[in-house]
Order: sequence, then structure tokens, then C-alpha cells
Amino acid sequence: MKIRNPFRYLNTFEYVLWGTSLSVVTASFFLGGGEGILSFIASLLGVTALIFVAKGDVTGQFLCVIFATLYGIVSLQQQYYGEMITYVFMSAPASIFSIVSWIRHPFDKEKNEVRVAKMTPIKTILLFAATAAATLLFYFVLRALDTAELAVSTFSVSTSFLAASLLFLRSPYYALAYALNDVVLIVLWVIASLTDASSLSMVACFSMFLFNDLYGFFNWLKMQRKQAVIDASKNE
Repeated sequence: MKIRNPFRYLNTFEYVLWGTSLSVVTASFFLGGGEGILSFIASLLGVTALIFVAKGDVTGQFLCVIFATLYGIVSLQQQYYGEMITYVFMSAPASIFSIVSWIRHPFDKEKNEVRVAKMTPIKTILLFAATAAATLLFYFVLRALDTAELAVSTFSVSTSFLAASLLFLRSPYYALAYALNDVVLIVLWVIASLTDASSLSMVACFSMFLFNDLYGFFNWLKMQRKQAVIDASKNE
């Protein structure tokens, strides 16, 4: 897969969604008193990454690695150790593995479009078993670290692990898992914003993540149907 300019393939709706996401994040940053510049930068990178992930464009995965690193630092500052561990030691490596997977499985090389894959029953069973094991392991690790909002943080780890795995497996359902994770993180950062106004940009970030992930789910289903039709026509 040859990496091309990703912006040339965005349609009008995607430009509007991206622009709205950037605007909401920027507005929340200034409403929070202009504090938390690292949160602000991470949020801008995050919403930009998701618009490309929703397109099945590997560019989004490169941006996700940077976002995960910055978000891990912000989470550490809030003593959200679960978020820090999840994004730095799970989400960032998962994005790196996904970069390799997506580059090796292109569908449309001209548009940086990854080939959408189907989940088999065996893959699904193994994935949920691994998610349950990761959730149990992280619960005890986070409890030992005296993590703030332990229950919410643990559930965030669970949904993040599931979503990152589905993204690596190139399944449209990654977006639903991330949407669930977005809801969890909105709650987590709303709690933080009650005592730290700089956290408002993270609330805005994950609110826009939710919209982007929902769009990603429907767009990946659309990609899956289109790819199936093209594959069928080639086999005739």
C-alpha cells in the first residue's frame, strides 16, 4: 500500500465532521481557561486520527500512536493509571500492529483503503475470552496502584482492549466497542473536570470521538458491502 495524501479522499460530510470536531475541542479548551495545552493537542490529534480510521485509511493509525502517547501522559497527571497503562502499553502498540496489518491487507491502493475482514465464531470466542482475562488482570493491577475511579477505569480497559483488537482484526465492530469506550471516558473526564478545568478539552475530545466512531461503524459497513460487490464482480 502506497501512502497517499489522505485529505484528498475526504468527502464533504467528513470535512464537516472533522471541522466540527476541531471546533468543539478548541472551544472547550478556551472555555477551560486555556489550561492543559497537552490535553488540547492530544484532542486535536485524536479527532483527526479518527476521521481517517473511519475511512479505513492507515494514516489514522499513525496518528493514533501519537495520540495514545500524549493521552497517556495526560492520564498520568490525573492519576488515571488505567488510562495511562491502557493507551501507552496497549493502544499504542495495537496501533503499530494495525499499521502493519492494514498495509499488508489493502483493498484500494489508490485510496489507502484497508480490506475489511469478517469475524469468525472462533475469533469471536477467543477475543471475548482474552478481553475477560485482560479485564481481570488489569483490575488487580489498577487496584494495587490505587487508581482513581477504579470501576470506571477497569471498564475502560476492557472496552479499549476489545476495540483495539477488533481494529487490528479489521472488523467494523471496532467502532461500536470504541463508542462504548467513549461513553466511559466522557464520564471519567467529567469527574476530573469538576476539580480541574483543563480536563474539559478531554470531555469534548471523547464526545466528538463518539460521533466519529459511530460514523466509522456505518462507513465500514458501507465499505464492506462495496468491497463484497467488487470482489463478486471480479469472480464472474
